[in-house]
Amino acid sequence: MNVKSHVVQRLLKLPPPLGRGVTTDRDLRVPMPDGVELLADRWAPRTGGEGLPTLLIRTPYGRGGLFGEVMGRALAERGYQVLIQSARGGFGSGGTFDPMRQERADGLATLDWLIKQPWFGDAIVLWGLSYMGHVQWAVADQLPPQVKAMIPQVTESALTLEFLRADGMSLETPFGWGVQVGTQERPLALLRKPMQERKNDRALRTLPLDQADMAAFGQRSQYIQDILAHDADNPRWTGFDHRHRVADVSVPVSSIGGWYDIFLPGQLRDFRILQDAGRPARLTVGPWTHMTVTEVPFTEALEFGLAYARGEQPPQRPPVRLYVMGEETWRDFESWPPKGYEPQRFHLQPGGALAGEDPAESAPDRYRYDPADPTPAAGGARLPKDRGRVDNTKLEARPDVLTYTTPALDEDVEVIGEVSAEIWFTSSLPYADVFVRLCDVDAAGRSWNVCDGLVSLTDADGAPQCATINLWPTAYRFKRGHRIRVQISSGAFPRYARNPGTGVPRATATVLLAADQTVHHDPAHPSAIILPTRTRD
Repeated sequence: MNVKSHVVQRLLKLPPPLGRGVTTDRDLRVPMPDGVELLADRWAPRTGGEGLPTLLIRTPYGRGGLFGEVMGRALAERGYQVLIQSARGGFGSGGTFDPMRQERADGLATLDWLIKQPWFGDAIVLWGLSYMGHVQWAVADQLPPQVKAMIPQVTESALTLEFLRADGMSLETPFGWGVQVGTQERPLALLRKPMQERKNDRALRTLPLDQADMAAFGQRSQYIQDILAHDADNPRWTGFDHRHRVADVSVPVSSIGGWYDIFLPGQLRDFRILQDAGRPARLTVGPWTHMTVTEVPFTEALEFGLAYARGEQPPQRPPVRLYVMGEETWRDFESWPPKGYEPQRFHLQPGGALAGEDPAESAPDRYRYDPADPTPAAGGARLPKDRGRVDNTKLEARPDVLTYTTPALDEDVEVIGEVSAEIWFTSSLPYADVFVRLCDVDAAGRSWNVCDGLVSLTDADGAPQCATINLWPTAYRFKRGHRIRVQISSGAFPRYARNPGTGVPRATATVLLAADQTVHHDPAHPSAIILPTRTRD
């Protein structure tokens, strides 16, 4: 066994291999209808591999390393033959890589080719994370009967589009991904990754932003230019959105996500569509970021995927399994969002207080936001090392961050479901952002982020208006003696793009205007965070 694969398998606590050794058929040529050929590698047991269920992974990131030596080998040793295919235009596959747009046609053609191979048995399981999960949704409504299950991980059916909302552009993730796919086949790309990330950080401050790709890696990226120039509803993204296919999926789905994952809202939306359509589906959400390596996807491949591939039923469990942070334990539920949790308003109060009572008459709070010195991102649903749950003490000491905090709780407060906020807000400029973060303040006074969200306003300089912010969903128990805190600011850079304050498109803006922001909290303007709570067991 490959040493790296052996170490990873031990860390993941996978069951012992079924046999001794695997074999790899490399660079299999898979023809597409337009004549382009995509390359694939087949991993299988050294003996007895033909006819086993095939686990299909379609990836834009190459077929070696993590995907081949770890994923391919591990699953080929435990009951599968594994086909790992490079997406069009990368790592030897023909054609031009046009992210997300070509995956439906290429995916359907690959399935058609696969079921005709002499080594194929009678069952396929679709498996993979992020982009490799999105390609599953691209074909989900037109699967051949040989496909028995789907296992999409930290992904969703409308990949990229959540980042490009007209009312809140997420910059760091799509920009960083565009640089990654634009540089990953360069010599020594993996060794140069830390240096490339530092260049990305500097490039994100470039004005105008449409020059940032040149600053990051010295060439134009059409994908980066397009994410900067076009919102989610622009025709440029036709073919990216597969939400309409989700209800028509014909096979059982096991969806795996993380509370700090970049795609969580869309992933939970997809699961709710499956629930409402009565499709056989289950959901697992852990305390993970997009980059967390965990045993759960492998366990689901072996217990869920293999069972359906063999015509059997997987081990019984409720449809929804959630890790409740704060309590630090797994809990099972029948649905998402789970029943028994009702919205409770925690109102912003004078003096930085937060309470369930209606606010009293009070003067508003103010802060100044300067996009030349933007409020920084700290933890949360991001890809860099500074991701997930982090100490927010330094962030909250900034003058451009307001905080509102409850007294120490006299009993646990459990929050599970969709979180939102209604903030009555005005600005000295019409163009402004409102960022809201929910935090848990522990007994030592450290503030830990739970979930957050941002909305962009275009007429913020008039009368106070109620900004509605959808935060990331969560499952969190605030323990007795802790305090619930709400942060309010006007950015989290570079996770979200700086609002220049001018109304000029972000791609071309060169002028940054500082703004005086006002948060209102009085009976006529009852700013609040709305938490789905169950306070007693």
